[in-house]
Amino acid sequence: MKYAICNETFQNWPFEKAFAYARKCGYTGVEIAPFTMRENAYDITAEERATVRQQIKDADLECIGLHWLLAKTEGFYLTTPEEDVRKATGEYIAELARLCRDLDGTIMVLGSPFQRNLLPGVSHEQAMEFARDTISIAMPVLEDLGITLALEPLGPAEGNFLNTAELGIELAKMIDSPNCRLHLDVKAMSTESKPIADVIRDSRDWIAHFHANDPNLLGPGMGEVEYEPIFGALDEIDYDGWVSVEVFDYEPGAEKICTDSLRYMREIEAKIAAA
Repeated sequence: MKYAICNETFQNWPFEKAFAYARKCGYTGVEIAPFTMRENAYDITAEERATVRQQIKDADLECIGLHWLLAKTEGFYLTTPEEDVRKATGEYIAELARLCRDLDGTIMVLGSPFQRNLLPGVSHEQAMEFARDTISIAMPVLEDLGITLALEPLGPAEGNFLNTAELGIELAKMIDSPNCRLHLDVKAMSTESKPIADVIRDSRDWIAHFHANDPNLLGPGMGEVEYEPIFGALDEIDYDGWVSVEVFDYEPGAEKICTDSLRYMREIEAKIAAA
C-alpha cells in the first residue's frame, strides 16, 4: 500500500512542519486542500505554488493532488440550472487542475457537498446532467495536463446528490473521459446497502483514489469499522493507488491521528500478507 495523509489534518501547523512530521511517521504522500493555501485558487500565485511544491519535495513526500475542491469558495455550483454558474464552476475546476499540476499532483477528488446538493425543483436526474455539463467544461484541460478527476460519492449525512458508488460510475460514464474516474471513501461507503468490500469489488474498473477513515469522523482503526475485509478487497482487485487518511474530527490532535491511523493500516496489511 502507498499511504498518504490530507494536509488539513494538521490545522494551523506550518506546511514545513506538517510535511516533515507526516514523513517521519512513515507516510510517503500528501493530499492538499486548496483552501489551506488560499480560499480561491485564482489567488494562489506562481511563487506560492512553487514554494509549496518545493516544501513537499524537501520533506521527501509525493504530492497526490487536491481534494475539498470547492470548499470555502463562493459563486460555484456543480448541479445548478444556471448556465453561467456552471460555466464559471467548470472553469474553476480547470484552474484547480493547473494548481494540481503546479504542485506535481495528478489526482483531484471532487466531493464538496455544499456546492452540489440538489437545489429546489431540481431532480437527481437533472442534477446528473448539470454536473456532466459543468465537469465537461474542465475536462479538456485535465486531459491536457494529465490530471484525473475522481468523483466522490458521499453519504446522506453530507448531502443528497451522488450517494453511491454506482451513481459515481454512472456520472463518470456520462462524462466519458479517461481522466474522469471514481473516488471511494470508507465513511461514505459505510452508508451503502451492501458491504464496503463489495462496493470496492463492484467498482474495481473505476477506482482512481481511496480515503481511509471511519463514520465517527476519525481515522482508520479509531472507530468501529474493521479494515481487514476492506484491505482484503483492495488486494483482491490489485489496487495500486494511494490510501489517504482523511478525518473530520481533529480533537485527538494531528500526532495521534497520524501515528494511530498508519500503525493500524500497516497491521491490517501485514495480516493480509501473512494469510
